[in-house]
Amino acid sequence: MELTKGSASSVAVSTVAEDGYRRIPLGLERGSGSRKMLKRMLRVMFPHKNFGDAPYERAAEAVLALACEKPGRQVAFAAAIQELMNMSFETLDDDAALEHLKGIAQTDFFKQVQGRALLAFYDDPEVWSLLGYEGESFDKGGYIDRGFNDLDWLPDPRIEEYGGEQ
Repeated sequence: MELTKGSASSVAVSTVAEDGYRRIPLGLERGSGSRKMLKRMLRVMFPHKNFGDAPYERAAEAVLALACEKPGRQVAFAAAIQELMNMSFETLDDDAALEHLKGIAQTDFFKQVQGRALLAFYDDPEVWSLLGYEGESFDKGGYIDRGFNDLDWLPDPRIEEYGGEQ
């Protein structure tokens, strides 16, 4: 029996194949070292000393959700994370870990981790709070009357009047 692309039979076969594939443990499932390794990677990529683990864990979950969207991506992520584990990335000091990440910055794995984590991490209300961002203000009347000038961590600007040609 020949399966025509798009036929009910071909869809059923590909669905069964994908469902079977999803059950193959690749190290990305809950309880594996993948989450811990990604959390370490994200701490090096987005270093905030005063942040707890929760924002990094949520960003790692978002990255793993991306990894599991397609079978090929899942295999590639599992292989890249295994490479990090094999080189004991988790035990590297921050400077050495950063140098390693710089070395893999042009890989698809790094770019996908960075892209998804950047969105997940800095779109987290807990991160907003820790950074002092109060959130969007359109529905509250804008920023003019809500602390537009309350950046007390910046130095006062030096203002000099222009007195004309000298």
